[in-house]
Amino acid sequence: MRKTVTGVALVVAAALLTGCGSDGGKKGGGGADGAGAKVPAAQSPSPAATATATATGKAAAGKGGGGGDGATHEVTLEVSGQGKTQIMYNADTSGFDQQTLPWTKTETVKLTGAEQKVGYLVTVVPGSIQGADGMLQQAPCVIKVDGKQVADNDGGKNPKGCTYKIK
Repeated sequence: MRKTVTGVALVVAAALLTGCGSDGGKKGGGGADGAGAKVPAAQSPSPAATATATATGKAAAGKGGGGGDGATHEVTLEVSGQGKTQIMYNADTSGFDQQTLPWTKTETVKLTGAEQKVGYLVTVVPGSIQGADGMLQQAPCVIKVDGKQVADNDGGKNPKGCTYKIK
């Protein structure tokens, strides 16, 4: 009995594995979500659009993909201090670079309809600088949205950096 069950299980597994994806993508790849479906060349994004979407970490539709229904905000990220430090940030674009202080980055962020409901997180996390007492501390940071200060890290005392959810 055990040999029969094992044999039937192997035959069923082989049939399932053979049936999945054996059409070479002609019928949608066999997945329930059509993930294996081939996209005609006329519908695939251009290499430039793919590179832009990959570089900014966004889908090809972009931040304004809602057809003009998105709210637009001017976001300014600031890190003060002297010298150089690593800064990680996310607004309309993202980055992690060594910067000379003081540092400011201003970008226009256009929110989609969904982002207006749930929010879009803007962050800046500065690296360490030498404090007045000679000890290393996190550089002070500030986030401004439409000219109004909405977040800071208490002059570098909060090690989490600066975050704000735009709605």
